[in-house]
Amino acid sequence: MSAENMEYLTIALPKGKVFTKAVDLFSKIGYTAEGLSDKSRKLIIVNEEKKIRFIITKTADVPVYVEYGAADIGIIGKDVLLESAKDVYELLDLNIAKCHLMMAVPKKLKRLRLIDYANTRVATKFPHIAASFFNSRGMQMEYIKLHGSIELGPIVGLSESIVDIVETGTTLRENDLEEYAFIADATARLIANRVSFKLKFSRINQMTEELRQVINK
Repeated sequence: MSAENMEYLTIALPKGKVFTKAVDLFSKIGYTAEGLSDKSRKLIIVNEEKKIRFIITKTADVPVYVEYGAADIGIIGKDVLLESAKDVYELLDLNIAKCHLMMAVPKKLKRLRLIDYANTRVATKFPHIAASFFNSRGMQMEYIKLHGSIELGPIVGLSESIVDIVETGTTLRENDLEEYAFIADATARLIANRVSFKLKFSRINQMTEELRQVINK
C-alpha cells in the first residue's frame, strides 16, 4: 500500500437508494465532503482536510473495489454481499435500506411443503444465494437468472418460484405472488478490505464505533 493510500481513508458508496441514507449516516459523525452526491459527475470526491476519499460506483462494484483494496471500506446491501461472495470483513449492520431476501410463489399454485418444490425452476437475480438456500435443505433446483422483473417468471410459466429481495411486498401482491420462505435480512452493511483493516485499524475501528453509537441512539 502506497504512502498516499495510507494517508487517506477511501470509502466506496453505491449509487441509488442506499447512497443518500449512507451519506446522511456518515455526515452525523463528520465524514463528508463538498459536492458529495450521486448526481455528481465526479467519480472521486475528496475531503483534503480530513483525508477522506469517496468513490461513487455502481452497487454491484462496491465489494469488488473493497476486496481488491481500491477502497478501504464500503457500504453495500447484504443481498449484494452474499451474492458476490467477496473476501471482505463485514463490520457493522447499518440498519438502513431495510428489506429481506425471500422465496415467493403464485398464490393459486402454492404447494404444501417447501420440499414439494424440489427439482423445479427458480427465477432470480441471486442464483448463488438461492442455491445456498435450497442446497442447505437438500433440494436440487434449476436456476434461471433474470435481470428485470423477477415476478414475471411464474406468471409466464418460466419458473415455479422466485428468489428476490422485497421491501414492502406491494409488487408481489399486485402480481398474485406470496412470500413462501424467508432467506435473510438484507440491510446495508459496512465492509472493509482485510489488509486495510489491519493497517488502518485505529481509524476504521473508531469510525465503526462512532457509527454504532449513532445507529443505537
